[in-house]
Amino acid sequence: MKRSDAEILREYGPFPEVEQVAGVTFDGKQVWFASGDRLNAIDPESGKRLRSIDVPAHAGTAFDGRHLFQIAEDRIQKIDPESGQVLATIPAPGGGGDSGLAWAEGTLWVGQYRERKIHQIDPETGTVLRSIESNRFVTGVTWVGDELWHATWEGDESALRHIDAETGEVLEELAMPEGAGVSGLESDGRDRFFCGGGNSGKLRAVRRPK
Repeated sequence: MKRSDAEILREYGPFPEVEQVAGVTFDGKQVWFASGDRLNAIDPESGKRLRSIDVPAHAGTAFDGRHLFQIAEDRIQKIDPESGQVLATIPAPGGGGDSGLAWAEGTLWVGQYRERKIHQIDPETGTVLRSIESNRFVTGVTWVGDELWHATWEGDESALRHIDAETGEVLEELAMPEGAGVSGLESDGRDRFFCGGGNSGKLRAVRRPK
C-alpha cells in the first residue's frame, strides 16, 4: 500500500450559522455540503455561499447528475435541487448509523460508520446489493472514475483511502494533518477532493494523487 501526506490546497469557511459540515457532493459547478438543518451550495473557486435548501441533512450527500440525495437520520431523501422539494425517501441501510454517500453505476454507495462497511444499494428501494468491509471507521465515500475512496476519522487521526471495490483492500492512503478530520468526501472528477471538516465548520480541498 502506498502512503503519503495529504496536500491541502484550500480551506473554505467557517460559514455563518454553520456549526457542522457533514456530507459533501459536487454537481459539476457547485459544491454542496450538509449542515444539520440545511444543504448549502458554494462556488469552489470564490468560496462564496450561493444558496441553501432547508432540509434535514445529517450525514452523507450525493448527486446523480440531476437530483441530490441526502441522509437524514435513518433515511435517504431524493431532492430536486431547483425547488428544494423532497421527491422520494428510502430507508438507509445502517438505520441511523450511516455516514458517507456517493452515486456511481446507477446506484448509491453508503458508508456505515462504526460497522466499518460500505454498502451498494438500490436508489429506488434501499435494498442492499452488496457490502464491502473496511478495517477502519468509514466517514465520507466517493468514486473517481473507477476508483472507490473513503475517508476515515478516529480520534485525532483522519485519512483518505483508495480501496479495491471488490475486496476492500487498501491500495493508497493520504494522511490528513492532525486535527483535520474528514466527515464527508467528494471528488470533482479530476484533481481535487472536497472534504467536510465536521465540527470545525470548514470544507477543505485536497489534491488527488495522479
